[in-house]
Amino acid sequence: MDSEIEIMTIAQVANYLQLSEVTTYKMVNEGVIPAFKIGRHWRVKRSDLFDLIERLKNGEKI
Repeated sequence: MDSEIEIMTIAQVANYLQLSEVTTYKMVNEGVIPAFKIGRHWRVKRSDLFDLIERLKNGEKI
């Protein structure tokens, strides 16, 4: 993954987290992964993803 990418697609997030795209979409729709839509396409801000990972590392349940 290019470290310069600030806005990630669902496919990029799924690849980064080593999840399926279906699981990633589900987590986005449930609000577990903070995301926003541009037109019909979901996008995830890289810094929001890293914040989620840090919260999970600190024991927060999703």
